[in-house]
Parts: sequence; C-alpha cells; structure tokens
Amino acid sequence: MPSSKPIGLAWRSNTLFIVSTVGIGLFTDLFLYGLVVPILPFILRDRISLPEEQIQSHVSALLAAYAGASVLFSPPAGIIADRVPTRQAPFLAGLVALLAATLMLFLGQTVAVLTLARVLQGVSGAVVWTIGLALLLDTVGPENLGKTIGSIFGFISIGELAAPVLGGVLYKKAGYPGVFGIGFAILALDFTMRLLLIEKKVAAQWETKDDGVENDSEQPDGGIATGEDGDDNEEEPLLRKKEENNYKVPEGQSKMVRSYPILYILKDPRLLTALLLAFNQATLLATFDATIPTEAGRLFDFDSLKSGLLFIALVLPYLLLGPVAGWLVDRYGPKPAAVLGFGYLVPVLILLRLARPGGTSEIIIFCALLSLCGIGLAIIGSPSIVEASYVVSQYDKANPDFFGEQGPYAQLYGINSMVFSLGLTVGPLISGGLRDSIGYGNMNAVVAALCLITALLSVVYVGGKPKFLRKR
Repeated sequence: MPSSKPIGLAWRSNTLFIVSTVGIGLFTDLFLYGLVVPILPFILRDRISLPEEQIQSHVSALLAAYAGASVLFSPPAGIIADRVPTRQAPFLAGLVALLAATLMLFLGQTVAVLTLARVLQGVSGAVVWTIGLALLLDTVGPENLGKTIGSIFGFISIGELAAPVLGGVLYKKAGYPGVFGIGFAILALDFTMRLLLIEKKVAAQWETKDDGVENDSEQPDGGIATGEDGDDNEEEPLLRKKEENNYKVPEGQSKMVRSYPILYILKDPRLLTALLLAFNQATLLATFDATIPTEAGRLFDFDSLKSGLLFIALVLPYLLLGPVAGWLVDRYGPKPAAVLGFGYLVPVLILLRLARPGGTSEIIIFCALLSLCGIGLAIIGSPSIVEASYVVSQYDKANPDFFGEQGPYAQLYGINSMVFSLGLTVGPLISGGLRDSIGYGNMNAVVAALCLITALLSVVYVGGKPKFLRKR
C-alpha cells in the first residue's frame, strides 16, 4: 500500500461513484455492441467486398462469435476475479480488450480480423458483467443490491435502445468515423472512471475514522430479505439452526470442487432456479430484440429507424419502474417479484397476438402491448441476481475457510453471465424459428408457457420453500 493517501479518496471510493462506474461500464459494453450491429453488413460489403449472398451468414457468424466468447470466458473471469487482491485490475483489463476490439472493427480489412474483434468484445462483456456485479455487491451490500441492479439495468437499457438507431443514423450522415468516434469517446470516459475508482476495502486501509463515507466492503451477511415464510414462535430458532446446517459443506470434497468451490453450490435448487430466471430473462429480451423489427416491418411496413423507435415503448417502463421493483425485492425478497413478474407476463405475451396490420390506431395498440411487456421486464429484472447472491452468501457465511477471503461471488456472477449470454444466444434462434413456423402470436404463446413454468418454479424454490411445502 502506498504511504501517501490517494488524492480524492473520499469521492473516488464513494458508493455513488463506484455504482456509477459499474453502470457506465455495463452501458459501454451494450452500447458498443449495439452501435456496431447495424453497420456490420456495410463493413462486410464495402470494406471486405464480400458477395451479397454471403453477407447474412457472415453477420450471423460475427454475432455468434461475440456470444460464444462471452459464454466461454465468463466462468474463468469469475475465477480470476476471486483470486486477485482487488476487482479493479481485471475490470480495467476487460476495457483494454474492448478498446482493442473497437480499433479492429474500425480498421479491420479481413473477416478474420473482424471475427477476432467480436471475440474480444465477447471477452470484454464477460469481464465487465462478472467483475461489475461482484464489485456492486462488495460496495452496496446484499440489502441494497435489488434497487441498485434495478436502477443500473434501467440506465443501461437506454444504451441498448439508442445504440442501433444511433449507429445507423451516424453511418448514414458521417460514415465510419462518426460511428466509431462516439464509441471511442464513451470508451475514454469509461476508462477514466475505472482508473479513478478506489474499492471500499482498499479505501478502508487509509481510513482512520468513520467520516461519513459508507463502507460496505464486508462480505454479504445475508441481510437481504429472503422472502421465506416463518412463524415468530419457539420453533423459529430450531428452524434457523437447521437451515444453517443445510449450508455446511462436508469434508472430503474433490480437488475440482476445492479449486472451484462454486461448483458445490450449483447443486442447490434455489441457485439453479435463480440461474433459470436469468436465462429466461435474457431469452425474453433477445426474443423482443429479434422479433419486434421484423413484425413491425410486416405489420406497418416500418424501416429500421421506425422499428428501433418502437423499443421506446418497451424500455421506458423498464427505465422508470426498474428501481422501484428493485427496492421491493430488497424489502420483501425475490419470491413475490419472480412469481408475480413471470406470472404477469403470461397473459401480456398472449395479448401480443392482438397486433394487426394498419395505421395509427393499430400502431398505438402494439406500442401499448409492448409497454405492458416492459412493466413485466422491470419486475423480473432483479430477483435472479438477488436470490443467487443470497444463497451464495449463506454458504460463504457457513464455510468461510472453504470459499476463501473474497468468497465465490465473482465465480457466481461469471456463471450468471454465461447463463445470461446463453439466453441471449438461444432466444433469437428459438423465437425466429417459431415465428417462421407457427406465426408471431403462437410464438408468444410458447414464450408465455415458459414464463408460466418459471413462475411455478419460483413459487417452490425462490426465497426458500413456502410454509405449506416445508411442513410436509
């Protein structure tokens, strides 16, 4: 540790600055991903000189390269993050990979270079989501994780919405320099904030007294609401003691489990259900991304710009209600939000079959239905992360020596990132195939059935088994 106190220690380690830095990092990842997607066909045609009939297959391959790299690298990113002294170093390394990827996309003259750029983008995405979520938990603690996640997801959804539209407009008006110029500007801001960031546990080494700067760097202590039912009677201490014993890791674990302790927790049905929530959430988001533009083109003859503007109806409720939904998860636990959110989406998704070709009135109906879906997406935005973090924190508390000084939280978020990326990959494939084979309305009915199954599993497992099942 340097002998002199860093300049600006108070604000650089302030909770708001750390949360903002993570939010900008996630925003940058999604923004640069979406910024490049609409111009990939033009790069392949104009710069690489590919024949027209090969462009679609190469665009799909480049999209798959990003998703595949993110899936494969997320778990290693979590393992690395849990074994280094601070989160900042790998957090910065991920941004270096994103900078290299953006330069390659800007200057690349071959398909191989573009593919490597997309792989590096996927690696960066895996790092920023894995390290970023772990850093959030270190900073705000489990009791504030829900509303923090809800607020950040609402903010980064703006980047996800604006990037494709902005990328298309900038390419049309200013060409490649205009598109990548704004990308490099956001990268510069992101790099500056990550470089200035000082983690809570690092700042604590210089603090001589509590001068009002929050210090939430302790490992989660299970302070989050679990949503479990219970009775305030003489059986409560016995039940609680029995529950604590359920999280003890027996002696004699294999070398693999001792090296990667998160593997032991993966057999817990609560954690598996939480990961299923993340997978289905990503599948829903990807389904909307893949089908709204094509359906808007079929129904209303919208071009890419008008189709992009339709996403405002979907994202705006997410932006406004995400923090509120997150606060409710912190207050009442993840079970009500998971059950009500996925349950609410069942009829709303079915109602999307009401969309019909036509003029202004039909467009308004479609936008209203998308807004109802956005409300559901806001509700289901936080339960997965909060539930998974709580389960892992219970194991970490019961077995501190087994999981190490920092716990297995980055490993958890690495797996969560992998599962989420799988959902983003599988969603367009399934929804696109179903839409082509059985139609848009029936496709949404299938997705609604998936939400219903998720809601039922949430009743049983999220937040612990309900009282009527525990007593049997």
